[in-house]
Amino acid sequence: MKSKTKISSLIAGVILLAAGARPTFAHHSFAAEFDSNKPFTVTGVVSKVAWQNPHVYVYVDAKDQSGKMVTYALECNSVNTLLHKGWTRDALKKGDQVTVSAYAAKDPRPLLDGSYHANARSIKMADGHTVSAGTSADEPSPKQ
Repeated sequence: MKSKTKISSLIAGVILLAAGARPTFAHHSFAAEFDSNKPFTVTGVVSKVAWQNPHVYVYVDAKDQSGKMVTYALECNSVNTLLHKGWTRDALKKGDQVTVSAYAAKDPRPLLDGSYHANARSIKMADGHTVSAGTSADEPSPKQ
């Protein structure tokens, strides 16, 4: 009877560990979603900042090459990474003028909300100081 309980406990432990690790497996790498060969810069006005996991998003309204107003959904690193880099929740506010250095998404189609997805490298504020967006683009990819 004791060995049955030990085996059941072991199986339950393995299931719990696997369930807890699942979100890690689901997280995408930079290279899966963005193109490091397609850097671009966009200057515009912050329309929204979403402090959420797994990434912070900064939405910037700007004119595209044709002069049409579009919104960019600029993916930054995680909340914790940005806090460790010195960001605060009020570092960027709606209405702030910014210039963002970013990488284009591999899929050029707009997201469901109509915005264009990109990965932010750095954000230059109107006062001239620049903050890192915590991109993982320059990190070596894990060995397979």
